[in-house]
Amino acid sequence: MKITKFAQSCILIETNNKKILIDPGCLQFKESLLQNQWANIDILLITHKHGDHYLYEAVQEIVKNPKTKFYTSQEVANSHPELSPKIIKEGDILHLNDITIEIVKAVHGYMPFLTENNAIKENIGYIINDGNKKAYHTSDTISFKNNYKCDIIFVPISNHGLVMGTYEASLFAKETEAKLIIPIHFDNPKYPTNLNNAKEEFEKEKLNFKILKIGESITF
Repeated sequence: MKITKFAQSCILIETNNKKILIDPGCLQFKESLLQNQWANIDILLITHKHGDHYLYEAVQEIVKNPKTKFYTSQEVANSHPELSPKIIKEGDILHLNDITIEIVKAVHGYMPFLTENNAIKENIGYIINDGNKKAYHTSDTISFKNNYKCDIIFVPISNHGLVMGTYEASLFAKETEAKLIIPIHFDNPKYPTNLNNAKEEFEKEKLNFKILKIGESITF
């Protein structure tokens, strides 16, 4: 399983001759991505409607490819119904040839400015199983009780009331028994993250982690 991290929470997974793109957003977006790493996508997954996870212009271009299967929540679909995604919800399981995707719970943190159109009423995570490894994208979420297990977890660490901070993220990741932790959601300059603190917390829990730069890949 090859994993490439892009800005904020965007992850590209390449496995079983498939390209799975999660949450292509507006932060540090470049048109060249659509002709390169974000081209020829097999499966597109969006967790929720915020622009740092769902850039309409990028998604509009990606789904022009007839082979691209686009899955997301009803709330995201309502914002741009012309893109005609396949609607999914927590508890669903997708069987896509030799890849299984479980749609799981995610709890977006609340702040007073997240009202009306900015409020998230439907937020989902994904556990992608290629038959060899399970990769869990948590979406923007605070910590919550669950029994999810995985080999790789993409977990937010920027805190500010919206998602987990590094302490909660380390404990949350440990509960999943993940063999590799890849932090996400730390690229937004509005919500600076102390990466040294993140390293300390993960090391304290004796966790295997890798902080990827934008565009950096790892095979696991």
